[in-house]
Amino acid sequence: MWTKTALSAACSSKECRRLKAANIKPEPSFHLTKCCLKTVNAVLLRTFRLPETYPTLIERKHMQTQAVIRHITQWLHDYARNAGLKGYVVGVSGGIDSAVVSTLCARTGLDLLCLNMPIRQKPDQYRRAEDHIAALTAKFANVRGHTVNLTATFEQFERDVADGKEPNLLAFANSRARLRMTTLYHFGQSNGLLVAGTGNKVEDFGVGFFTKYGDGGVDVSPIADLLKSQIYELAEELDIIASIQAAVPTDGLWDSERTDEQQMGASYPELERAMAQVEAGISRDSLQGREQEVFDIYVRLNRAAQHKIRPIPICTIPKELL
Repeated sequence: MWTKTALSAACSSKECRRLKAANIKPEPSFHLTKCCLKTVNAVLLRTFRLPETYPTLIERKHMQTQAVIRHITQWLHDYARNAGLKGYVVGVSGGIDSAVVSTLCARTGLDLLCLNMPIRQKPDQYRRAEDHIAALTAKFANVRGHTVNLTATFEQFERDVADGKEPNLLAFANSRARLRMTTLYHFGQSNGLLVAGTGNKVEDFGVGFFTKYGDGGVDVSPIADLLKSQIYELAEELDIIASIQAAVPTDGLWDSERTDEQQMGASYPELERAMAQVEAGISRDSLQGREQEVFDIYVRLNRAAQHKIRPIPICTIPKELL
């Protein structure tokens, strides 16, 4: 299998130059730069038995990136104006999705408040968030940054809900996301701002990799119709700082280091393939090896997440009872 590091060795693209200048070596399963895609396209088509209609990585290279950026920016601008509000508040984590969303919000010219909300955060995650906010405020006069350290608040919550049992670490991880959601809405209401979500299509509608009423609790979802690989294309076009583009995706909700891939059992490129296979009606039995394994992972996660993906169920009362 290929690695981005190897493919980038002789590459002269803007992203690859930044990565090499910063001496950053991405993980082997990490996303590929646009220039490197040509190298692997033939391998992709041979390796994965995908239908012709499947949007392969080389085909996604032709996404009209600038047009998409303009479309989302205008959509965000119009939505806030029509809602009678001043702009947006975004939680900046140091990851690619929040960096892209906050930059798109900044381009609207409306007020943007970027919140860095560490909760026992890893130093590299905190620094990336701070560096991104600093870069935005330097470039856009309509952007403000603010840090709200929620560690003490969260630790008080940990003590208050302790019941003498072994703590449920997943419940506490989700509580971190919900505490951040509460903080975003506090600042949003206090400043006349909408909360902009940072979930992408794979997370929000594929595997449900988000916290219900946490990072899933937002007013608008500007990138929820884009795959993770497409978010990286926007990030390169928007000139997001190199450390964020090269960072291994993680939700930052755990005291231990847990990447998204470790938690889900598959990388985003793999999950994108599986998502396309399911949508195309490809049967599990037609696959084998790792491809079949990832297909099963995707189906399992998608089924388990339906309570998050579907609208809240309503108990409909028969008319004769009313």
